[in-house]
Amino acid sequence: MNSRRSERVGDLIKEEIASMILHGEIKDPRIGFVTITRVDLTPDLKEARVYFSQLGKKEEKDKSRNGLNNASGYIRRYLARRLDLRHIPTVSFFFDESLEYSERIEKVIREMKEGGSL
Repeated sequence: MNSRRSERVGDLIKEEIASMILHGEIKDPRIGFVTITRVDLTPDLKEARVYFSQLGKKEEKDKSRNGLNNASGYIRRYLARRLDLRHIPTVSFFFDESLEYSERIEKVIREMKEGGSL
């Protein structure tokens, strides 16, 4: 399967899920203010790993992840109605730690500059 196709399908899925969250389509109170950061698809397009970011404590992030994973069946049915695909991938959600990691690196660099180490 073409990696360009999986990128395009991933982008479509990302846009649709972000739109669902923005417009309140998912009514689970556990889901906080989340941002969908990326979607990774398997080469056969049967599984989608959806990554999200959220500010707050670990407990809040875990609750959001559980709420999103609990709504994955609903999200998959929504995607089936909105996307013109032969097979709709199963959807699972994971917290994207890359934003927090880059924030920590930036903080360390800033502290080194202020301390005169650089």
